[in-house]
Amino acid sequence: MAYSHEQLSDIELIRDATKHYSRGVDRLDADIMKLAYWPEATDEHGVFNGNAWDFCDFCMEAHVGWRSTMHCVFNHTIELDTDGIHARGESYNVAYLFKADTSLLDTWYGRYLDEYEKRGDEWRIIRRVCVHEGSTSSESPKMEIETQGFRQGSFDRPSSNRPVGP
Repeated sequence: MAYSHEQLSDIELIRDATKHYSRGVDRLDADIMKLAYWPEATDEHGVFNGNAWDFCDFCMEAHVGWRSTMHCVFNHTIELDTDGIHARGESYNVAYLFKADTSLLDTWYGRYLDEYEKRGDEWRIIRRVCVHEGSTSSESPKMEIETQGFRQGSFDRPSSNRPVGP
């Protein structure tokens, strides 16, 4: 199927919403994370089932036990409805969660099942279901390079709405 310019734009805007989620949770920035969801959206996330904005606030506390996290989204399939204002999506995700003050790495494998809604020119998630495929914990051995000169993953957590880039 060939996509129109508007459909391609819609798909990219939906992907942006998903990126807001990942960046917001990883940078401990609830305001950025909330850009992924409409205010009345719901999120079924296993440990939390309810209003998505409340879930964002919940994550700000729940994620402080990790010195840094990286939520990665892969294979993001998006199906636009013919009405032009609704869509559904499925994306695979892997989250790397580095425990504070240890070398322990928790890794989450799962999927996000999303329903999206367009209001004006903006797309956001209206419903999310998080599916757990598996998880692991392991000791993370140090690399054979000097890493002290790099900024560490926690340097901008919380980000306080830091703009994208250095």
